[in-house]
Amino acid sequence: MLPLLFIFINLSIIPSISSIEFVFNSFTTNTTLSLNLIDDARLEPPVIRLTNDSNQFSLGRAFYPYQIPIKTTSNSSSISTSFSTQFIFSILPDDSSSPGFGLAFFLSASTSPPNALSSQYFGLFSNATVHTVAPLLAIEFDTGLNPEFNDPDRNHVGIDLNSIESVVTQTAGYYNDSDSFVPLNMRTGQNIHAWIEFNGPEFEINVTIAPAGMSRPIKTLLSYKNPIIANYTSEQMYMGFSASKTQWVEAQRLLAWSFSDSGIARTINTMNLPVFQLENSRSLLSSGAIAGIVLGSVVGVLGCLCVVYWFWWKRRPEKVEDDVIEDWELEYWPHRFSYDELSQATKGFCRDELLGAGGFGKVYKGTLSNKTEVAVKCVNHDSRQGIREFMAEISTIGRLQHKNLVQMRGWCRKGNELMIVYDYMPNGSLNKWIFDKPEKVMNWVDRRRVLADVAEGLNYLHHGWEQVVVHRDIKSSNVLLDSEMRGRLGDFGLAKLYTHGGVPNTTRVVGENVDATPDEMLAELTPSGSNMRDRNDWESEELEPLSVV
Repeated sequence: MLPLLFIFINLSIIPSISSIEFVFNSFTTNTTLSLNLIDDARLEPPVIRLTNDSNQFSLGRAFYPYQIPIKTTSNSSSISTSFSTQFIFSILPDDSSSPGFGLAFFLSASTSPPNALSSQYFGLFSNATVHTVAPLLAIEFDTGLNPEFNDPDRNHVGIDLNSIESVVTQTAGYYNDSDSFVPLNMRTGQNIHAWIEFNGPEFEINVTIAPAGMSRPIKTLLSYKNPIIANYTSEQMYMGFSASKTQWVEAQRLLAWSFSDSGIARTINTMNLPVFQLENSRSLLSSGAIAGIVLGSVVGVLGCLCVVYWFWWKRRPEKVEDDVIEDWELEYWPHRFSYDELSQATKGFCRDELLGAGGFGKVYKGTLSNKTEVAVKCVNHDSRQGIREFMAEISTIGRLQHKNLVQMRGWCRKGNELMIVYDYMPNGSLNKWIFDKPEKVMNWVDRRRVLADVAEGLNYLHHGWEQVVVHRDIKSSNVLLDSEMRGRLGDFGLAKLYTHGGVPNTTRVVGENVDATPDEMLAELTPSGSNMRDRNDWESEELEPLSVV
């Protein structure tokens, strides 16, 4: 079934209304009522094709049917409008060795710029030396290398001001969470998600791309800020997409589009998007090659299964031992989950379920078999510090009960796989609402309420429990917000315990033997399974967690 088409338009029929906002999660026959397709652009539900494969020279444009305001009439050197847009496109050539063309998002005073050419000119520009007559600004997603245009390579993003020669370019790609650049080939048919932020008053354009389905990268790919942008805009301009080609076939498709001139463009639903690849890709292989690949694959799979079975058989006693839940765990500690249970809850620790990551490891959202939503914190088991913090956290927060603390539901340890399970906090951490460029900054009334919640939680830690708990890592990212936006304190990995009235600097740190194994560290925090003492005796002992100095 085709994805549903959601359209949110404040200016779809009457162009006098100033605010414009819409979302096309796909394109159906109703699209023609909201977008104009000219030249060779045509609707092929659920996408828009911009060029015609059968035409030697082809160009096409898809654009919003009304002009949008860009400048005020009183000052031609300033830009009054800002907007945000995001869209998904796919570029797939028939022959990977052929010249590339790409597509462009544009702002133009005309729906048909005069003397516009096809081939490598995107159907917008005339030639490399003559600027177009009409004010024209384009963001190109170029898959061709044209030295006469000063192209850096055949896979880049650029900003064009009345000319096919870009004022600034950047090789296509994105920056991951480690701030490392990851190249992204735009000419494989892969669905590409693009974000463009146009800040008119600041004369700034920011462009970001990533594979469709991936969250928007924090770092921008291409940024250009210059007052000369005002020289290439007019009071009213059309916006849309344009592409062109010559005799070589290159399918340029638009799959989704979102726009807003009054805030951040609505997020596009990337689920169930079509994926395009060459239909004759299989015919490129001979029958002998196919038979060889199939036979080799079968042999490889059987070999892998033998290796996996051997390792499973070798580690089978350890696995059974790890999955055994002792009686004392159910009586004195939070529930111990099985690894399989948490893996199923997080869909195999799927990237789509990832809530965050840090030096400790990663946190995933999970849904238990009883439909309870939880957060699963996976401690980095390659780090001795991670193991020590894991032990510290289950020995402290596991026995704490307060409405302003994040409640631990359980834990899991399978070999070196260390996990802690908490209640899921749907509104994330406090810094998300204050420091991470939120769409809506938390107001002072809510901030004061969260501060009061944190203060109540700290008062309980310092005075309301059988021992004094010193958190030692109070910061906005460790203050989580529940469904009612109430603050709860979490992350007790650096916490320390003291007896009431005790001297902190004389308190011994449990697990200070850094050469101890995980089992030996766990033994320091738990009563002996074979010599179970009286519950009152064990609970009255001072139990100090591991801490990292």
